[in-house]
Amino acid sequence: MSPADTGASTVVGAAPHAPAEPQPPAESQPPAELQTPAESRSCADSRMTPGGPGYRRMSLALFLAGVATFALLYSTQALLPLISAEYGVAASEASWTVAAATGGLALFVLPMSALSERFGRRTVMTASLAVAVVVGLLVPFAPSLGALVVLRALQGAALAGLPASAQAYLAEEVRPKALVTAIGLFVAGNSVGGMSGRVVTGWVAQEWGWRAAVGVVGVVAVLCAVAFRMLLPAPEHFTPGSLRPRVLAGTVRDHLSDPLLRRLYAIGALFMTVFGGVYTVIGYRLTEAPFSLPQGIVGSIFLVYLVGTVSASTAGRLVGRLGRRGALYLAGATTAAGLLLSLLDSVAPVLLGLVLITAGFFAGHAVASSAVSRTATHGRAQASALYQSAYYIGSSAGSTVGATAFHSEGWPGTVGVGLLAVLGVVAITVLGSRAARVAARRTPVSA
Repeated sequence: MSPADTGASTVVGAAPHAPAEPQPPAESQPPAELQTPAESRSCADSRMTPGGPGYRRMSLALFLAGVATFALLYSTQALLPLISAEYGVAASEASWTVAAATGGLALFVLPMSALSERFGRRTVMTASLAVAVVVGLLVPFAPSLGALVVLRALQGAALAGLPASAQAYLAEEVRPKALVTAIGLFVAGNSVGGMSGRVVTGWVAQEWGWRAAVGVVGVVAVLCAVAFRMLLPAPEHFTPGSLRPRVLAGTVRDHLSDPLLRRLYAIGALFMTVFGGVYTVIGYRLTEAPFSLPQGIVGSIFLVYLVGTVSASTAGRLVGRLGRRGALYLAGATTAAGLLLSLLDSVAPVLLGLVLITAGFFAGHAVASSAVSRTATHGRAQASALYQSAYYIGSSAGSTVGATAFHSEGWPGTVGVGLLAVLGVVAITVLGSRAARVAARRTPVSA
């Protein structure tokens, strides 16, 4: 995709100041510089594609990893009113059980991505899931809100090895034309995990309390982790990199110096600010007047995540029809319409508003995250890690700021925070369009 297509003035490459990472060739292939064109094409063609060998197993494995990740990461979100009641705290304090998990992930995703460059994507993803599910089984026994927040922060830090490593694995093992679809399926697993975790916890908590509910999520995550490890094909195109801080710093500097990547990181953070704020607070709104819904029904509201599953998995077709920036505009407009609709004090428009918010968010996230994977030509795990870090910083900010706004201004305050974030997405995308036009004018037209 040309700079005019992407809104980039440059594409990440090997900058002159960046130290070169060691790239030992695979045992079955000669070094890249010694390969003939036919051999190079054969190596590229060996990557997975829909309908090809291993693709279905890979898709299911990463789908299950996404389910476990989001189910664990947001296991307390639908239960915040019950946690507030047990510990006698306000929404802004209980929301830290969500913000601590997403904040821990944001802080550790870059170091974990560096480990995946050295030890392999599958190894790091497996270890991350294993630690996260062990912590998840301890969460129900937290004796205080402080202990619960600490455990959730540890859980988020453990899960940091999943998102960036998964996207790097896909970028290396899947053909470029199928990458948006493959990442969309992984994001769809995130939406299913977020939905199922919240729905299950809502009904379990209504009968047996929030501790039993998060315990059930932990058991489900154990099953997903075992299936993931059994199903995921061994990587065939991974080349170990260096763990030297100088190399890592150079790679990060390359990515942060790229205008397109910076815009994509900001877009991911802003979309997640909307989503984190809305879904942290919605439980409080629906359990209070004029709705006064029971906890089980409130948990079932998260079935609208199925809409996110569809919108994420079809993001590739959306980009094909509208282009990347057109898809981002549509995602932002859909999200804003949902926020405005949710202001009405009736269950039906609130539900429709959540559907639109969810569809817009997951479409925008799938488009932006896949664009990061395609733009980065080296250090893909770090490029994805920086996106994930920005994304989960947005989640933590949305959870805390959205809850604070709800405490002071009610639901309109939370909606206001979301609309400002969407406005930021639109402004950044407009800047990308202008950058694309400038790049097009500077590119000489070939004869």
